[in-house]
Amino acid sequence: MHPVVALIVENARNNSHLLAPLLLVVSSTVANVHGPVQHQLLVACVSWALVWIFAVFRAGFWSGNAEKKRTRGWLAGGFLALSAICDRAACDREGIWSTKGLMPLFVVLISENDALSKYVLLPPYTPLADSPTDSGPHAERSQPKSFRLLAVIVLSASVALATSFTASTTSALGLSSAIFATTGFVIFECASKTTKDGANGRAGLMSANGSFSRRSAGDGVQKGQQMAVLRDVAAAMVIACGVATFMMEPPLRPEAVTWVPLYHEVPKGWKELQQHRTIQRVLLMVAVNAIVNVLMFTMVSQQGAMHVSFLSLFSFICARLHLTTSFSGIWFAIIYGLSAIVFLSGSSSSSFVDIRNSIRFRRIIFGVTALSIGLVLLRQLSKTHRYYTIRTDASIFFASPPKNPLEPVPIDLAKGHPAAQLIESAEKELQEMLDRQSKTLAEAVQEYRRRNGIAPPPHFDKWFEFATRNGVVLIDEFDTVTQSLLPFWALEPSTIRARIAKALGHEDTSLIGMTIRDGAVVKIENGPDWQQQATTRMIQEFVQYLPDMDLGFNIHDEPRVVVPNDHLSAMVAKAQDEVLPAVMKVQSPKNSFSSRPPDMNDGKMFAETSITRFNRFAHQQTWTHARLSCPADSQAQRFEDVVPDNLTTYAATPLNYIYNHTAFSDICNSPSLSSTFGFFERPNAFSIIHELTPVFSQSKISSFQDILYPSPWYWFKKVEYVEDRDTTWENKTNSLYWRGSTTGGFSRNGGWRRQHRQRVVRRINAPEKASIHVPKATSPNPEYTLQEVDRRTYESLIDVKFSHIGQCDPGDCDAQKEFFELAEHADGQDAWLYKHLLDMDGNAFSGRFYSFLQSRSLTYKMAMFREWHQEWLRPWVHYVPFSLIGDEHLDLVRWFAGGEDLDGKEKGTEDIKEGADGKKGGNGESLGERKAMEIAEKSREWAGKVLRNVDFETWFFRLLLEYGRIIDDDRNNIGYPGP
Repeated sequence: MHPVVALIVENARNNSHLLAPLLLVVSSTVANVHGPVQHQLLVACVSWALVWIFAVFRAGFWSGNAEKKRTRGWLAGGFLALSAICDRAACDREGIWSTKGLMPLFVVLISENDALSKYVLLPPYTPLADSPTDSGPHAERSQPKSFRLLAVIVLSASVALATSFTASTTSALGLSSAIFATTGFVIFECASKTTKDGANGRAGLMSANGSFSRRSAGDGVQKGQQMAVLRDVAAAMVIACGVATFMMEPPLRPEAVTWVPLYHEVPKGWKELQQHRTIQRVLLMVAVNAIVNVLMFTMVSQQGAMHVSFLSLFSFICARLHLTTSFSGIWFAIIYGLSAIVFLSGSSSSSFVDIRNSIRFRRIIFGVTALSIGLVLLRQLSKTHRYYTIRTDASIFFASPPKNPLEPVPIDLAKGHPAAQLIESAEKELQEMLDRQSKTLAEAVQEYRRRNGIAPPPHFDKWFEFATRNGVVLIDEFDTVTQSLLPFWALEPSTIRARIAKALGHEDTSLIGMTIRDGAVVKIENGPDWQQQATTRMIQEFVQYLPDMDLGFNIHDEPRVVVPNDHLSAMVAKAQDEVLPAVMKVQSPKNSFSSRPPDMNDGKMFAETSITRFNRFAHQQTWTHARLSCPADSQAQRFEDVVPDNLTTYAATPLNYIYNHTAFSDICNSPSLSSTFGFFERPNAFSIIHELTPVFSQSKISSFQDILYPSPWYWFKKVEYVEDRDTTWENKTNSLYWRGSTTGGFSRNGGWRRQHRQRVVRRINAPEKASIHVPKATSPNPEYTLQEVDRRTYESLIDVKFSHIGQCDPGDCDAQKEFFELAEHADGQDAWLYKHLLDMDGNAFSGRFYSFLQSRSLTYKMAMFREWHQEWLRPWVHYVPFSLIGDEHLDLVRWFAGGEDLDGKEKGTEDIKEGADGKKGGNGESLGERKAMEIAEKSREWAGKVLRNVDFETWFFRLLLEYGRIIDDDRNNIGYPGP
């Protein structure tokens, strides 16, 4: 045999006693990480059933142990089953882990409890010594307790397992689980122990190292007794977990979608493949847990409950590090490992134990632990929500009334460039919002009651736990949810359920239908596969907290629900004046949803309906329908055909800068949209209903009552930002870049002239005069004045072109091809080569917006469609808003591109294009260039904090909890009362 191989074999043979602990840690870690939360009791039941069958073959069905040992075996199984039931009841893997650090302490406390030792016959536990022990025949004296070292173990493990937030119910269940598990381990050890005497009562032969060598007959009796104990423990686990599975867990039916779906298209149906993988994964976890059970029994029999508790705790730490790796987690895991080895070393005479017993070594452990804990506490205390440094030397924009009604509000040009004033004002507002975010569950509940007047929905604590654990920044900003659902309070819950059921029951309503029953997605159909997958996966982490409900998701890009103003205003008034005041009177609501109402089926099918209340208006003008919900006194509801826009609500003179993006996107302020925005000219698809119906849409026009939710398009990363294709700001071309097609509406009879994308591209490339702001004097804060220039002077700063003509009749397509200068088709990742990126609405929201924000470029956005992020993304901080009129477009690009030098003096066009050093421009030190770089950097940073998939899921979780309360027949009496 090769010397190296021989050495490996010899070392493996000498350290074979380490194989079982290592396998136990690895298999337990795999089970902790990949075990299905919703079916963990089922997995435990089946895995222990396999162990029970094995033990029955080895020890018989009933005989093999005395009555006392049989009782202990059943009792140990019962406690271990209670631990598993507590874990499942919490339904929070990481929250439960945070309490596992107390397991070794509980083993010591339970073992040394005199009452338990007397009545339950637990084995006494003698802690390790703090000082060296004698090795002579009188070394059986009791040793001093090493509780200081045990405290280090508990603290280091607790920090390594710590989570951002754990609800009180989860903490209580976690503590109960740890107590039950350690009690079960101790009783399991007690039941597994046998005397060192052989079968005839005499000791076996003494080996060279002083241990007893058992006779073969004694070995056989001992193994038989231990197998009988394992059989009894397994039987108790199977019965208890089986009953709990039936009572607590949803059935593992073929149609239930309960596992992580695939992220990409698959050759066959994704649901079929997912169901196969679900069952496959559950079976795999059954096998892994069976191995864990056998190894745990082996370790309890050989090493005792203390060793098993340490190994189990180490597996939880490994699982935590697998899910969330951090330096502090790794560091405290190392401290835990070293402390545990020292604690468990026992009375070994190795040199390592001599080091362990030295005062110096122990002081090092205590000192390092104390210093590490202090640093962690200091870091927690120093945490703050401040992400940006607000400059205080710039002026703040304040809107003042215009001279004439409906005109833009004036802006004081003596205080600096309008963009600089708007940026400063927006940054200040964002910082104030960040500073007031709730830090605790109690604060979040109080803020919710302050804003809405009622208690939060049921399971609000679970939502808060989900949000804080995933590092969600904005805890309180969900007013969009409240506003979307407010009119539904005026309807009876049964009416809301009936309307969506009728909509889903018709084959031609263009809705993705989803049914949730017993905490699982039972059915989802219609629509593209990717959208089904993404929508299902978005709710997978919290679906167990949702009540039974039927959900309808809009397949079309365009919104679907618009209610006439008289009905809508009446419903809002009823909700605010009648329904919600009654809910406010309930100070201690029930923190749970009601059971399934009788008008809902098992969710396996949608009841068919022969008629639909949706009306189709594709390729027709829709302004008359879209403005139905606008207030009677708004500009959009005026009687005349030509009505001025209410610019006072959103625009700042002299170039109509957008100072209020919410008001800008409110179509009721702007009747001119009827002839300038593609959605109102001829939408590509338009199927609407005038009854308030719960249709979930990815975006909507302000006058529609669709319920907004985070787009699966973004969650699925249909347009992905590839960072490797991006470059630094300094290397980017100093131009405004856009490539796209003529989506936004269908063009017929020259209608493209009245659509927004064509309007923006034509206006920004037009060979005409434009106005820009130029400084009057050379000073750090110069006064600005308007100057008229030829747009072609700055054509090097504009690279905005169509790359495709579509959604038009043949004649209109030809006319557009002749009018516009078409560019070649471009790769979406080519945009990162430009400093300035333009994003515009298409048929609905733009699917490129989030990737633009993630890039190192500055984003300009022209959008009328509203999305879920209304409160989470701020104009002038994370992007630059563009109006549809377009008077300010060139001035903004020129200012951000470096149209002024450090003294406020206007630069020449060649200097703007190439920069002072002859290289790419836009890298200078002017205020505009600095602001461009800052916004590009801040948007990238902010996107990494609030545009993650977990942020979409958190927002969706909150929305579905609110919606679940509204459709509950007992909605007046349910809610989260507070911690």
